[in-house]
Amino acid sequence: MWDQQKLAPLSGALFKKVTQLIEDYIEQGMLIAGEKLPSERELAKKLSVNRSTVVHALDLLTERGVLIRRQGSGTYVNNQKWGMQTYSSIHWRLPAHFYQNKQSVYQQKSAQMRTQLSICDLANGDLPTYLIPKLQLPNVSLDELIMHEKNSDTLQLGLPSLKMQIAVYMQKQFAMQVDPEEILITSGTQQSLFLITQGLLKPGDSVGIESPSYFYSLPLFQAAGLRLYGIECDNDGITLESLASCVQQHHIKWLFLNPVFQNPMGFVMSHERKKEILAFCRSQCIGIVEDDAYSSLAFRRDLAVSPIKKFEQHNQVIYLGSLSKYIGRNIRVGWMVAPRDIIENLAKIRQHIDSGLSILPQLLAQEYLQHHYVSHQQQLCQALQVKAEQLMQWLDSYFGSDITYQAPLGGFHLYAYLPVNTVAQESALLNQLLLDGVIVSQGASFGDGLGAIRLSYGHFEL
Repeated sequence: MWDQQKLAPLSGALFKKVTQLIEDYIEQGMLIAGEKLPSERELAKKLSVNRSTVVHALDLLTERGVLIRRQGSGTYVNNQKWGMQTYSSIHWRLPAHFYQNKQSVYQQKSAQMRTQLSICDLANGDLPTYLIPKLQLPNVSLDELIMHEKNSDTLQLGLPSLKMQIAVYMQKQFAMQVDPEEILITSGTQQSLFLITQGLLKPGDSVGIESPSYFYSLPLFQAAGLRLYGIECDNDGITLESLASCVQQHHIKWLFLNPVFQNPMGFVMSHERKKEILAFCRSQCIGIVEDDAYSSLAFRRDLAVSPIKKFEQHNQVIYLGSLSKYIGRNIRVGWMVAPRDIIENLAKIRQHIDSGLSILPQLLAQEYLQHHYVSHQQQLCQALQVKAEQLMQWLDSYFGSDITYQAPLGGFHLYAYLPVNTVAQESALLNQLLLDGVIVSQGASFGDGLGAIRLSYGHFEL
């Protein structure tokens, strides 16, 4: 495995060859997460290079977070994504660090179990089919659709009538004034995030996210060469103390937040906390990207579901909205609210990549916002609340008082902590759940530790 001949086909300086060899071994699965590397002296001897060359290569990979150096213990392959940076480049060979997105043993077992009809898949964060509204296209002729598609270059920011409808929707939902000229229609939140990473950030930049967070599971941050740092949360969202510490240590450029029915923890950030975070970020010149996927799914009317964007006055917040959690992921329509010059630049990036948006899903989204959302979202909230209550009753009967969780306030998810102290105990419980036909999401997928699980109650049918 460690042989000088392995370096011969590689290009660049000798230390770069050693670096690339280690990355290749990680990508190929020859080095796995958490595995210990040979000592510097041993590695230098096996590769027939100077020890200083090995040290240079290991230091570079440690700086990027691919490896972890533990004093007195050795060098290990990092099994987390916190702080990791990959080089941003466009090629067809996946970066070595995408090994962390390969399925775990539990995920592989879960995939096999999904072939059975009797599975209760609580790892599925999408709506079940019967809760998705049955939408029909408005009375639009084929000629009109073709004309819209022909004019797609002039509709880079999205269908004007849909943008106007979104502005009306946000006014009714949040009493929030939004200029349609500052709305960019996207094919969902992931496209919005991709455009932001490509247009507003550069490789090596540090971004902060809630810990744990679904942002942690997205490979696009690593693909852009960004470093992710987790910010501790309480029941009210990220804490100001943890944010200040993270900013001081890592020079955070942007903050990516999911403040209302956060995925996976489900908390709702209070208006007071939103204003505190906003003021702090303003003082530190930090931009905020706010992902709002669930705010219309509150189980109580007194919750602080208004976006952070509503309280800002200095154009420091980019707001991301989406309909995928209401009308299903197949009609991929979302929107970004940001200053006009920003959305125009991001629309140009998209135009170079995929030539804009399809008109058909935009028309369906417009139909939903014009005629269906009020009654449908009310029915959806009621159905999800019933499912959440049923799930909690089942958890209490299955685990007794050993499991801990907060009752969901809305949204899709319940976050819980299993009564385990070791990896073996966690594996035993997860495997038992699989045997009982229940699939959950491990907290490790969101950057959390031992025993944490996310349960998406939309698919609870026991």
